[in-house]
Amino acid sequence: MGATAIFASHVASITELKKNPTATVASAEGEPVAIMNHSKTAFYCVPAPLFEMMMDIIDERELAKRVRDRLHEDEVEVSWEDL
Repeated sequence: MGATAIFASHVASITELKKNPTATVASAEGEPVAIMNHSKTAFYCVPAPLFEMMMDIIDERELAKRVRDRLHEDEVEVSWEDL
């Protein structure tokens, strides 16, 4: 079986994370850390500001998709009096 891609520049073992989680995250200087368990990526540890940015991007993409989907809907004429 081939190697698994690691989507982070910083890597730490789960043992390192258990010993000092704050130092493990801080060592990556705001970047994600791939947490390894038995030479396999177990999960990614993402600092709060980066996670918040990721969530904003996801929200924006979902909103953009809704806008694109609605561009093809029929227009509905409404008068000011009806509002």
